[in-house]
Amino acid sequence: MKWKEHSLDDLIHIKHGYAFKGEFFSEEPTDDILLTPGNFAIGGGFKAQKLKYYNGDFPADYILDENDIIVTMTDLSKEADTLGFSAKVPAWFGKRFLHNQRIGLVKLKTDDFDQDYLYWLMRTLSYQRFVANGASGATVKHTSPTKICQYKFTAPEDKITQRKIASILSAYDDLIENNNKRITLLEQKAFLRYKQIVRDEKMEEQNKLEDFIQTVKRKSKILKSNYKEKGEFPIIDQSTDFIGGYTNEKEAVYEDFPIIVFGDHTRILKYITFPFACGADGTQLVKPENPNISISYLYFELISCNLSNYHYARHFKFLKEQIIKLPNEKVMLEYKEETDNIFNLMHLLRLKNTKLREARDILLPRLMNGEIEV
Repeated sequence: MKWKEHSLDDLIHIKHGYAFKGEFFSEEPTDDILLTPGNFAIGGGFKAQKLKYYNGDFPADYILDENDIIVTMTDLSKEADTLGFSAKVPAWFGKRFLHNQRIGLVKLKTDDFDQDYLYWLMRTLSYQRFVANGASGATVKHTSPTKICQYKFTAPEDKITQRKIASILSAYDDLIENNNKRITLLEQKAFLRYKQIVRDEKMEEQNKLEDFIQTVKRKSKILKSNYKEKGEFPIIDQSTDFIGGYTNEKEAVYEDFPIIVFGDHTRILKYITFPFACGADGTQLVKPENPNISISYLYFELISCNLSNYHYARHFKFLKEQIIKLPNEKVMLEYKEETDNIFNLMHLLRLKNTKLREARDILLPRLMNGEIEV
C-alpha cells in the first residue's frame, strides 16, 4: 500500500461561521440549534450538551447539513484540549443546526480524497496538538483556517483504502450511538412508568426531600492538576456537565451506588450508576434514606420539580425543602424492581461504550500511521 504526504491546504478549505445576534439567543428550545465550541467532545466528535437555540433571521447559507464536518476554532480551557478537533453534524429530530462564528465548516477541494478519512485524521492527537501548540490567546485559545490547513500528514494514495480505514473507525461510533439510543429509550421507559404512577396512584403524605435522603460524604478531593484525559474512573465535575476528566485514584472513588448527583450552583442533576470519583467542589451526592424507596423514582421526582429558584439559591438548603410525593410501599417496591433492571441494563450499555471508545482510540493512530494494514 503506497502512502503519500499531503497538506490539509491542498485538500480542504474551511468556511467561517456567521455572527448570530445575541438578542435572538433563546434558552427555550426552538427549531434552530446554534452550534458552539461546547458541542465538541475531547477527542473530537459531537457533544449534545448545553444546546443553545436561536429565534431570529439569518442567511440560509449558514444552515448546516447532516454529516457536515465542522471544527472548533476557539477553546476556553487552558489546555486547549478540544481546539481544532472535528465533529459531524448529526440528525436531530427535524431541527436545524446553525453554523456559528468560531466554528469552521470543512469542505473538500477534490473528489480524489475520502471525506470521512479526513474527519478521522482531524480527530488524531498529533493533528490536534499541532493546532493547539500554534494557538493564540492566553485565557481563551484561538486558531484559524490558515493554521489548521498547515498540517502535513501521510495517507494511503488509494481512496478505497482511505474509505476502509474510515469505515472501521466509524463502525465503533455507530455502535456507541446505537447504545446511546438504547440508553435514552430505557430511561424514557422508566420515566413513563413514573408518570403513570404519579397520574394513577393515590400518593402518601407529602414531605420534604430532606425527610427521604441522606447526604453521601466525600472520601477525597481530587485536584484539577490530577485530572487525566483517560483513566479508570470518571470525575464528576459540574463545570463540564459532571464528566470533567478521569483518574485512577481508587481512594477517591465512591463504591456505594447508585447515587444522585447535582451541582450546588446549577439545576443539572444526574443519576449515577457507575463507579466515579467526585473531585470538584459544588457537587452534592444523595441517596434514599430508606432502601425500599427507588432511587430512580426519587431522581424523576427531582427533575420534575420546579427548580427554577435553585439556580440562584447557591446552596443545598433550597433543594432539601422541595416537596416529594411517594406512592404506597407496594407500588414503590414494584416500581423499584422494574426500574432497577432498566437502570442496570443502562449501566451495562455505558460500560460497553467505554470499552468501544477505548478500542477505537487505540486503533485510530495505528490505522492512520499505517501500523495496521486494511
